[in-house]
Amino acid sequence: MIFEDSRICTTVPTKIVGPIRMNYEFRNGELVHVPLATFEIPIWSAVKRGAQVSQKTDGIGVVVVDDRMSRAILLEASDVGNAIRCQRWIESNFGPIADIVSRTSRFAKLMDIHIENVGRLLYVRLSMETGNASGHNMVTKAADVAANVIMENCDHIKYVAVSGNYCTDKKNSAVNGILGRGKRVSAEIIVTDNLCRSLLKTSPEALVNLNVKKNFIGSILSGGVRTANAHFANVALAMYLATGQDAANIVEASQGITQADFDGTNLYFSVNIFNMIVGTVGNGKGLDFAVENLKLLKCYPEDPSSSKRLAAIIASAVLCAELSLLAAQTNAGELVRAHMKLERN
Repeated sequence: MIFEDSRICTTVPTKIVGPIRMNYEFRNGELVHVPLATFEIPIWSAVKRGAQVSQKTDGIGVVVVDDRMSRAILLEASDVGNAIRCQRWIESNFGPIADIVSRTSRFAKLMDIHIENVGRLLYVRLSMETGNASGHNMVTKAADVAANVIMENCDHIKYVAVSGNYCTDKKNSAVNGILGRGKRVSAEIIVTDNLCRSLLKTSPEALVNLNVKKNFIGSILSGGVRTANAHFANVALAMYLATGQDAANIVEASQGITQADFDGTNLYFSVNIFNMIVGTVGNGKGLDFAVENLKLLKCYPEDPSSSKRLAAIIASAVLCAELSLLAAQTNAGELVRAHMKLERN
């Protein structure tokens, strides 16, 4: 019997894969080994093959485009008139609200406020910088304080929830991709025609064709929300588990777009992840395995940009696996054979 207050150790198979040749900030051509914790063993081989491709090119170029965390408080007015008056007060008092937010944490900095009005309801979405933390607790604390200040300054306004689902936390949504939540990261690689055929065992034309018909048209038919990719979630989750991240945020990290073009000489391939929520400090990051894996990645918590570096590395690994899987699926039976060989033994 396992009692309510007892703890057990759950082990996830983990392997160090690579190295991936990555160009991020001023470290051009850096070779990075990545820890992948997963029960889907073929993920290791997919990232490995993509890493081998990166080693034979100029590398994977990565840019962290944006970085923010959000929390949307939900308030209710006595009527729509008071709701709009409150909205206008919030919009005209960004500075004072930002000052209040900054007092709740030395790392919290208000970036913007977006408000949606539904009748007498106000959904007030606060976006903040949160340093190296993923920022869940930080933005919730700040939003709670901001809600009290708003209610003190606006008549006939009452509290409904500190999170009104317009954040949006751990749920599929369009708003995160549009306004941002977590780190927005783009990674790209250029692969020659010869390298594509020799190492990926496919042609650039076949890969581009599959990306359009599978990732784009298939995702539209399925009703995908701001997403067109093959399996971002597989690698993102494997690295989340290996580095002590909140695994439920894989919902946001799975949203993104894979782009592939061929100019007759080179294949251009990119992955664009809109909402990667990761940190190098906070809950889970102090566990022994997480500490060791973050050291391996040179994502030191004392480095103020280490969470961005972690996001860049994860995006590089996602690109490696995405490139390998799409290449495999251009060849009938290859994916099934790989899974049968690696997982059935």
